[in-house]
Amino acid sequence: MSGPHWRRVLATLGNVDARTAYAQIVLGAALAEILPEVKEQRRNKAITALLESGLVEKYGSGELVAADSIFRDLLAQQPRRQPRTGLDRFMRLGRIERYPANVAERHELLARIAREVFAPEEKLTEWQVNERLLAYTDDVVLLRRYLVDFGLLQRTPSGSSYSREV
Repeated sequence: MSGPHWRRVLATLGNVDARTAYAQIVLGAALAEILPEVKEQRRNKAITALLESGLVEKYGSGELVAADSIFRDLLAQQPRRQPRTGLDRFMRLGRIERYPANVAERHELLARIAREVFAPEEKLTEWQVNERLLAYTDDVVLLRRYLVDFGLLQRTPSGSSYSREV
C-alpha cells in the first residue's frame, strides 16, 4: 500500500499538540507561530509527526502547508464495498432494512429469522416474542404477523402464546 496510512493519520491527530499544530498550519500560520506556548522539543515532535503522517508537507523555503490530497488519498485506499447478495441485501447491520417483494425470498428471510430467534417448540408470550424481534426491526408487530402468516410461528387461538413448530 502506498501513500499515507489512516492509522498513522488518526494517531497523529489524536495527539493534542499535533492536532493544534495542524489546525494552525491549515489556518496559514507561519512556522514561528506554530505552538508558540510549548517547549521546542514538543513543538518539533508534533511537527515531525505531521510530516511523517502526510498531513503536512514542507516546502523548500521551510514553509509548512497542509497536504491538499491527504484525505482523498486515504479514501482511495479503501476497498470498494462489495454488493450485498442473497438475503443480506435486505438487511443492514443485522436488522431488516426492507422486506423482499418476492414471496419466496420473503419466506426465506423470515425462516432465517425464526431459526435464529426461536428454539423449536419453545413456548413464548407475545411480550417475549416482541422482545426478541426488536433485534431485527422496530416494527415487531409486522414482523410477528409475517411470521404467523407464513406458518413459521404458531399462535394459540387465545393469542396467549407463540411457538416455532419443527
